[in-house]
Amino acid sequence: MKRISPLASTAVGLVLGAMVFGAAPTSAQMPVVDWTTLPVISTISSVIKQVNSGISSLQDGIGSAVNGSVTELLLKGFTQNANYSKAQISAQQQIADASNTAMARFQRDVRNSQIRDQHTINPLICAGQDNGQTVIVGAGQSWKVARAIQDVNDNRGEANANTPAFYGTAQAIASNNDYHSKFYCSQTEADAGLCQLSATPNADQRASSLFGTGTYNGQQGVNDANAYAMTLIQPIVPAALRGSQLTSTMGEEARVRRREYNARVSLARNTLDYVMAAQTQSIPLSAEQQREMTDEGLPATQNGSWLQGLTLDVNRRYGSLNYAAQLMAMTPAALQREVAQELALTNYLLLHNYRLGMMNASTNATQLAAEAERSLEPTPMPTPSIVAN
Repeated sequence: MKRISPLASTAVGLVLGAMVFGAAPTSAQMPVVDWTTLPVISTISSVIKQVNSGISSLQDGIGSAVNGSVTELLLKGFTQNANYSKAQISAQQQIADASNTAMARFQRDVRNSQIRDQHTINPLICAGQDNGQTVIVGAGQSWKVARAIQDVNDNRGEANANTPAFYGTAQAIASNNDYHSKFYCSQTEADAGLCQLSATPNADQRASSLFGTGTYNGQQGVNDANAYAMTLIQPIVPAALRGSQLTSTMGEEARVRRREYNARVSLARNTLDYVMAAQTQSIPLSAEQQREMTDEGLPATQNGSWLQGLTLDVNRRYGSLNYAAQLMAMTPAALQREVAQELALTNYLLLHNYRLGMMNASTNATQLAAEAERSLEPTPMPTPSIVAN
């Protein structure tokens, strides 16, 4: 049987004595130390420390075996956070670089598109160039036509050889009537038995023969306009001065007067010849000009006159819906080119207005000279005395 130690037996005896005798507790005036319990308490504390130390060692062993020590874990954690921060900064930099690159490319593409649009030729520019070339060519052709008509009319007005007036005034009158009866016989004249009614009666007396739609109807239209101009200016050509009429004393002044007459009539006819030549078919019309004629309700023709070419170009810029729509869609550079073309057209028209101004000034100067000549009445003068030297 196991024996109880003296310390344990003492503790048991104290408990039994307290229970049996029921002694009341007493208050100690001095600190009381139970020296018998100190070894027990010390033993218990030592055991607890050893247990805690074992647990800590176990935990450290387990942590070191799996993830390392706490210091290493903290170091690794801080290092990982730092790596995350660096990676985040690098990613943000790459995102910013990519965004800047994409925006730079976008802005470059926008600028390239603007440059392309600025240098892209608008179809209206091509149409304007075609019309301009047509007008320039028409001007040259019109000058040739005017010169040809002028040469024929000057030859007739001067009563040169092989013209009716060369043989006399009666022949000039008869030639004019014959020409009228053949091509411009009216109903009244036909009823009188003078001629047969023509397809264009009295066209040589009507201003519509000279000013029509802008282009004469072929050669017949040119003939009608020329006949009207001939009726308007110098319908009867005075007979030519021939033979002794030129060599006599009175013929000296007659020759001067005839040259004066020829010059003034030639100037008057030159103005009408210019008008006729501007409306003579002399140039091929472009597709854009023919389209404009159709839009205006006119029959589209392959050929036109210098005046019609200008008229179609002006009307296209002023009233064409297609032109207006393309004008609104133009880039600033294309619009500036179109304005430059219109300014060039304005200068061209001003130049021809200047030419007409010179012709008008010449006509006015001639009229002024004629009025001054008529106002100068001869004054009777005595026969001058001649003193012999």
